[in-house]
Amino acid sequence: MAETTASAPSTGNPRLQTSFAGGFAYLAQRLEAWLDAERDQLPLWLPIALGSGIAAWFLLNQRDAWIALIGAAGAVALLALALGRGQRIARVVAVASLAIAGGCGLAWYRAERVESPMLERPQIAIFKGRIERVEQRGEEGWRLIITPDAGAELPSKVRVTAKPELLSRRPSSGDRVTVKARLMPPAEAMVPGAYDFARVAWFQRLGATGKAHDITLEDRVSNARPGFRDRLTAHISRQVDDRTKGIATALVTGDRGAITEADEEAMRDSGLAHLLSISGLHITAVVGAAMFLTLRLLALSQTLALRWPLVTISAAFGAAAGVGYTLLTGSEVPTVRSCIAALLVLIGLAMGREAITLRLVATGALIVLLLWPESLMGPSFQLSFAAITAIVALHENRWFKALIGRREEGLGMRLGRTLISLLITGIVVEVALAPIALFHFHKAGLYGALANIVAIPLTTFVIMPLEALALGFDLVGAGAPFWWLADQALLFLLGLAHKVAEMPGAVAMLPSIPSLAFAAIIGGGLWVLLWRTPVRWLGGVPMLAGAVLAGVTPSPDVLVTGDGKHMAVRGAQGQYAILRPRAGDYVRDVLAERAGQEAALGDLEALREAQCSPDICTVRMTSGPQTWRILATRSHHFVPWRQFIALCAQADVVISDRKLPAACTPHWFKADRPLLLKTGGLAIYFRNGRVETVKREGDQHPWSSPLRRELRPQYRRNSPANLP
Repeated sequence: MAETTASAPSTGNPRLQTSFAGGFAYLAQRLEAWLDAERDQLPLWLPIALGSGIAAWFLLNQRDAWIALIGAAGAVALLALALGRGQRIARVVAVASLAIAGGCGLAWYRAERVESPMLERPQIAIFKGRIERVEQRGEEGWRLIITPDAGAELPSKVRVTAKPELLSRRPSSGDRVTVKARLMPPAEAMVPGAYDFARVAWFQRLGATGKAHDITLEDRVSNARPGFRDRLTAHISRQVDDRTKGIATALVTGDRGAITEADEEAMRDSGLAHLLSISGLHITAVVGAAMFLTLRLLALSQTLALRWPLVTISAAFGAAAGVGYTLLTGSEVPTVRSCIAALLVLIGLAMGREAITLRLVATGALIVLLLWPESLMGPSFQLSFAAITAIVALHENRWFKALIGRREEGLGMRLGRTLISLLITGIVVEVALAPIALFHFHKAGLYGALANIVAIPLTTFVIMPLEALALGFDLVGAGAPFWWLADQALLFLLGLAHKVAEMPGAVAMLPSIPSLAFAAIIGGGLWVLLWRTPVRWLGGVPMLAGAVLAGVTPSPDVLVTGDGKHMAVRGAQGQYAILRPRAGDYVRDVLAERAGQEAALGDLEALREAQCSPDICTVRMTSGPQTWRILATRSHHFVPWRQFIALCAQADVVISDRKLPAACTPHWFKADRPLLLKTGGLAIYFRNGRVETVKREGDQHPWSSPLRRELRPQYRRNSPANLP
């Protein structure tokens, strides 16, 4: 039998295949070598991968997307382990993928676990309950967190603001109250990019907020007294000047209610606002002071110094002081976060390890994210860990170590070296914090590095020790001299804040940073800070790209609040003006920040492009080659039918807080009450015909009410390109 053979079909150029395989193998080898060189830095990326999964859960809208992300990340992890054959790159990809999946699932679980009843609609309620927490809010009065009694048919936790004249005495935690208040569901963001209180309230199990019309504090029983924190706050307030008592109490008990709005704004604009929030600086000062005093006192005994582990004992006293201070100041999440970080440092000291490293920072971040995954989305977590990461990375840098290292030199040189160190550290921290501040608050202080050179040592080594000494000597009635000194130091701190805030160009404003640009800046910054080989500098590429994208992002032409009552319009000179002259300060501040305007909003009727009556305003805006006509109502009074319908027909956009008749048909879209109830606030960009909404289409997060799909044609009925 004859035997035949068939040749295999050609599969391409063998040389090309060999070249490709060789190139891939070389790339894999170089990547493996790089990861081996960076092996000590790899654990630092675990909390970042976990945080990426948490952020993805908040950014993605629907359950199907969450499930898909978790499934895809798990599949990538399994595939990496199956194909990697023990290589480091495979383990890195697998661990990172599992952390991303775990972060997404953890955030989802946390949101479901804290579920609590929420008020569905505004209502007037009369109820009894017990005060859980008291916050003084300056001129606003008192902010009370109340747990209503069972049977009140209200959420389990309610926040009520009460004017001082409604209260017969200072309220305290544990007091019984009877309240008549107008309650509302927690407010969503007023306009796109503004603060979303509804999300924060969900994780705080806060189901309603409102203002008290009447409130009665029940008489305390004879042996009842206000809580220690309330008594301490009241005592400090009596010892210092009215202007400084807010900061004095904030540094000790965390109560910021007595700080005036002007002082708080000056502290914020000068880059010193972090001093008002009990965080790492304050915990470090308390823990460090407790350790220093304990170590010095115990070292006075030769027996103890030679036979006892004094560092470990002093670390234990420092830990106790840190925990006590955290409990005293109300155990807010930022304070607890700082306390956890301090405890990790103390554990490292007790074990004979270096005081603080990036691994300790990463461990602290990991613990916080596991306990409170929602904190990742807030500015407090981001600012705190960005600052400490930048500081530790800088101080681990060999060049910086050589600059600040101790050496034999005169006092002047040592002092100059210390000042240079503080200045460089301040600049690095300001650069690290600026994009976060601009993303969340739309503004950032530019001179914070200079102000903090004076403010941080003043607060840490002068003000806080003086207050501690004053409180100690108050036990024997001799604290007055220390209170006077603390008062003078606080006045100097306030004067510094106001001086810096009033300097030209002290505040940088930016209307918005796209999420993609923000992620690129933060991701690139972490890449630069956490790696050690020259590859780290590749992080500058996404940082630069994100900064450019943020810089070219245009300001909105029109901002509309979710209730339709308030509108801010950009004038021909770039300044913004508001529809209703009687709008409150809060509304004006939110709209000004979102618009990226430092100056106060003007009145719309003062714009040359606007024509206003007491009931309606019309505005002509030029954006690019087109002129846009806006019609907005600004009262509840009746407007003649034919006149209004004619104005609607001439307008491109109509905005109103009431339901408008179907005969009102503008050229582009109509944002009246029915639409705004479904979309929330709006940001309108005429140049590209884009409308941003607060509520997102199909959003299934538990605190959100979704934007329904059928609404989209209503405000995109006519393309801007077809407008006359």
